[in-house]
Amino acid sequence: MPATPTLALVAHDAKKDAMVEFARRHQDKLAVFELVSTGTTGGRILEACPDLKVTRLKSGPLGGDQQIGAMIAEGKLQGLFFFVDPLSPMPHDVDVKALMRLAVVYDMPMALNPSTADILLRSARLQGLKTTSATPEVGSLSS
Repeated sequence: MPATPTLALVAHDAKKDAMVEFARRHQDKLAVFELVSTGTTGGRILEACPDLKVTRLKSGPLGGDQQIGAMIAEGKLQGLFFFVDPLSPMPHDVDVKALMRLAVVYDMPMALNPSTADILLRSARLQGLKTTSATPEVGSLSS
């Protein structure tokens, strides 16, 4: 695991405002993590929270979801915050499902809405990542 744990912040179009508000509300907690985000979501977060260090990847439909999936598979990501919009059709729905499947396969802490994200950010599992360099084993659960 890297010296600083990495979290991914992703949001569907209808949920980008919720993700920006989440980042604004938890700016101090998020600042201790490396952050990666898909293109537009990352840009919106940076506008609202310029002090956060966010690495922007490609837009989700253009490969950003797959980039984050690769980070999960390579053990380079320790948490996924993906605010999904279940009411809008997504042309890249297969990529979204693949990303969530990888998070489940690798036992990645994942929040799909702001309420769960609030809880996950306070969890012992993420808090422990900031103080230890041990990599959780696939299939382990400690929170």
